Amino acid sequence: MKDIADETDRRILRALQVDAGQSLDVLSERVHLSRNACWRRVKRLEEAGVIRARVAVLDAASLGLGLAVFVLIRVGAHEPGWLERFQAAVAAMPEIQGAHRMTGELDYVLRVRVRDVADYDRFYKALIARVPVADISASFVMEDIVDRTALPV
Repeated sequence: MKDIADETDRRILRALQVDAGQSLDVLSERVHLSRNACWRRVKRLEEAGVIRARVAVLDAASLGLGLAVFVLIRVGAHEPGWLERFQAAVAAMPEIQGAHRMTGELDYVLRVRVRDVADYDRFYKALIARVPVADISASFVMEDIVDRTALPV
């Protein structure tokens, strides 16, 4: 693993993935380090890019964004400039939670959060107005069985 020295680093990362807002005192106690040693390790992990950010994980349904959608995209022609336009479009649309270039039959998969089907239709129209695609389809999530933010470290 990139710039992770030992099991203590892994304990720090597991603890921060559960609660990134915990105090340094609580974290150092949980991972069995002095406060200063724990702080140095956290800073090293941040500087190495292992810890990219500390964020709050929000409940989408509580915020009125109860519909999760996977948008499946096939591109007709891979013309010069298309990828830059596509990247700019997905970066500018906050409904897109993830955008992935794929191998196989699909070119791209987007993970999108919207209020409802009407909101998805608005999103769909805005996306295809920004960048041409050969084929686009959507799969609506009926139930989240597993939806983790934590990585298995």
